[in-house]
Amino acid sequence: MDFEKLTELIIELEVDDIADAVKEAIDEDKDPFDILNALTKGMDEVGRRYEEKEYYLTELVLAGETMKEAFTVLQPALAAADTSSDKIKIILATVKGDNHDIGKNILGSLLLSSGFELYDLGMDVDENTIVEKVKETGASIIALSSLLTMTVEQINVVHEALKAAGLRDKVKLIVGGAPLNEELAKKLGADDFADDAVDGVKHIKELAVK
Repeated sequence: MDFEKLTELIIELEVDDIADAVKEAIDEDKDPFDILNALTKGMDEVGRRYEEKEYYLTELVLAGETMKEAFTVLQPALAAADTSSDKIKIILATVKGDNHDIGKNILGSLLLSSGFELYDLGMDVDENTIVEKVKETGASIIALSSLLTMTVEQINVVHEALKAAGLRDKVKLIVGGAPLNEELAKKLGADDFADDAVDGVKHIKELAVK
């Protein structure tokens, strides 16, 4: 199994074939990080096509699913090969009262392929769950999704809960979702805002080095 083939499978959104291809590469004793690199190259190209409007949300969702399938197989091999513990930890959640997760899931796939350590708390997540997860993991970035106008206020609730727990200055808070823009995000207490998942990865990489 050559690496170009793995890259191609991601770009072509071959969700049914990717797991077997990754398994084959692992069975051939290919370095798990080289496999990850090939998959990431594919995701980078998907991201480029999305930005150039050659791919749309449907393709982005499918690419996320394809990457997830690949990761299920690759994760144990990566964990076994990875001796470093200095990965940047990110908590991912859709805010309380909101049950949308497409954007969050795409962002999660992209972040995993960029080498971040991820804690995805799912949808409809309250502020206490997020605060407890920060305490438990020591995550330095929280990425929140809010797709409903009536739930954007939850961003401020999370911001205040982190403050009350004495954690707010230890984490960066980035948010995304249809009702939001940069001005509103900052007003609600967030450090940053992203338009979509592809944009989100760029902003999170910037936050990670600040």
